[in-house]
Amino acid sequence: MNHTLSTLKKLGTYLVQQRARLITVIILTVAAAGLTLAGPYLLGTALDDYIIAKKYDGLLQICLLMLGVYAAGSLVGWLQAFFLADVSQRTVWSLRNNLFIHLQKLPIPFFAGKNHGELMSRTTNDIDNVTNTLNQSLIQIISSVIMLIGSFSMMLFLNVWLTLVALVVIPLIVFVSKRIARVTKRQFQGQQQELGGLNSFIEETVSGQKVVALFHQEERMAERFSEANAKLKKVGIKAQIYSGTMGPFMNMFGHISYLIIAGVGGWLAVHDQATVGVIISFLGYSRQFSGPLNEVANQYNMIQSGIAGAERVFEMMDIPSEYDGAERASEVETLAGKVEFRNVGFAYKDGTAALRNISFTAKPGETIALVGPTGAGKTTIINLIGRFFEINDGQILIDDEDIRAMDKNSLRSQLGIVLQDAHLFSGTIRENIRYGKLEATDEEVETAAVQANAHSFIAKLPQGYDTELTAEGGNVSHGQRQLLTIARAILGDPSLLILDEATSSVDTLAELQIQEAMKKLLSGRTSFVIAHRLSTIRHADTILFIKDGEIAERGSHEELLASRGLYYQLHGHQFLQNA
Repeated sequence: MNHTLSTLKKLGTYLVQQRARLITVIILTVAAAGLTLAGPYLLGTALDDYIIAKKYDGLLQICLLMLGVYAAGSLVGWLQAFFLADVSQRTVWSLRNNLFIHLQKLPIPFFAGKNHGELMSRTTNDIDNVTNTLNQSLIQIISSVIMLIGSFSMMLFLNVWLTLVALVVIPLIVFVSKRIARVTKRQFQGQQQELGGLNSFIEETVSGQKVVALFHQEERMAERFSEANAKLKKVGIKAQIYSGTMGPFMNMFGHISYLIIAGVGGWLAVHDQATVGVIISFLGYSRQFSGPLNEVANQYNMIQSGIAGAERVFEMMDIPSEYDGAERASEVETLAGKVEFRNVGFAYKDGTAALRNISFTAKPGETIALVGPTGAGKTTIINLIGRFFEINDGQILIDDEDIRAMDKNSLRSQLGIVLQDAHLFSGTIRENIRYGKLEATDEEVETAAVQANAHSFIAKLPQGYDTELTAEGGNVSHGQRQLLTIARAILGDPSLLILDEATSSVDTLAELQIQEAMKKLLSGRTSFVIAHRLSTIRHADTILFIKDGEIAERGSHEELLASRGLYYQLHGHQFLQNA
């Protein structure tokens, strides 16, 4: 319960941002409730003062008045729905926007441990559930509260004894509602979790469809999907069944209350302690009193689904960003390029040591190559330079300043990174290259493409630089994607450069093109190159052989070959493979 209240309070902070429109909705809701409450009273008055009294002269007028009241109620209800839609959409827009912005600020290790489909589910399905709840249930809750108060007040005004009779079933309603609510909430939470898992499976399967087809795993993936879909169906059925019991229970209690009131009211009318018109009006108000409870019960599944979705959204937003608690840091404008590791140690959250006592210095303009077996810690070292991970021991200094004293964004703006998996975004080739420098002119973009050896293949495309790329650049080859990422890095003009297996997944011709482009990119910049193909780093100023999180060997290509150690063995092994 405390968790639910916390979620509702957080959602309330977003609604308060729309206070002017929300106040308008509340005013319209009060007006609609007032007009609705006027109906039974006018009906009772017409019955007592005109029909039973056989005074037909004013009957037409009061009937026209009732018609006007009901017509005005309908108009106000339409305005109410219009303004509520505006409030809910603005609220959800702000919530979705803040969630996406927060995701951009979360540390890289967070994404490494999460399924992308699950994250997508929280930004789409869970947000949609909140939207539906605000659109359909918020106004119902506000209206129900007002109608409950108004109906109860009118019931007291008409007859105190009948009001007490009407309250007999309230404790039973509260007891049953709480029991059903507790079970239903768990079921809807489970439904949202299963839906997130299903979305994650779909995203994973679609992105790896080529591998699925290659290994003839279509039937197996279909079976796994069917299993996950069956789990979602099972928990969904339970959620709907449990939530669906609320409405019938409320209707049953409402009918019981109505019968009791009708019986007691009839007895009062027979004994001249209440008029027929008062009894009719009271029965109308008793319906309006139980009606809001029934309406909330009928929408209970929507409310619980919305709360479950909001909890998952706020759970994500409560995760600390990599900027939370950060001390004031210095801005980085330009870097000379000196990088120094002093006894650096790093371990993951589970305590697994990744690096131990790493020390080296890269002078401005030098190229440092990192080689060694998979999992040795090469990528971890370059992640530490960009502060994608924070070190546990030692120091990393750039231009003799500890990087922990540097602003992360400005530090990363001085980094150029070309990864093994060349990631491109949907959009034109020009837009993807310009990602490295958003204010770059078309001429600067094309100059960068020329330097990256990408211009020739771009010029052959039907739309040239305006060619639309599909998701992750699927309509160009891997080598061409890599050239585009190099052009992007060149355009950014970074002070420090990181190349992580940039040529490992391309053919020989593409490798030669990429290596030529990389020479231009490396020129005059301090660079860190991870490579399994030793031919790509033979001219590096210093080669570090990383093994089990430590520097096992260091030196130039010739020095390491002469020492006949681990690097020599790796070089000989590759030479035999390529012979």
